[in-house]
Amino acid sequence: MHALDVLGDPVRRRILELVAEGETPAGAVAEVIRQEFGISQPAVSQHLRVLRENGFLTVRPEGARRLYAVDARGPHEAADWLTPFEQFWRGPLAALDTELARGRRQRRLAGDPEASPLPDRTPRKRDTHG
Repeated sequence: MHALDVLGDPVRRRILELVAEGETPAGAVAEVIRQEFGISQPAVSQHLRVLRENGFLTVRPEGARRLYAVDARGPHEAADWLTPFEQFWRGPLAALDTELARGRRQRRLAGDPEASPLPDRTPRKRDTHG
């Protein structure tokens, strides 16, 4: 299954969001997913299996629990596939950042106290080799 096919399912995307913060017990994942999507525990287990088999999750047994964590292989595959298309959003985002900075500068020069400089949020080229 292609990485973007795996990510095409909202349940699997939500599982990844839950696990992205660190190792998460399968039971905790299943509880949140059951509440949010109304699906059974076996259905959640199936989604966990798909994510694991396609390189998005790792699992580590700890006693009777199974702890899930994000495996970088799946997200890297998806990002690698998307890389040729970055040209369609990087330029416009950089232009937007420039315009926002210009507006903040103009307000600051005009004496607007709320026009303090914000951190630079210009998208940076990702390192896909690590």
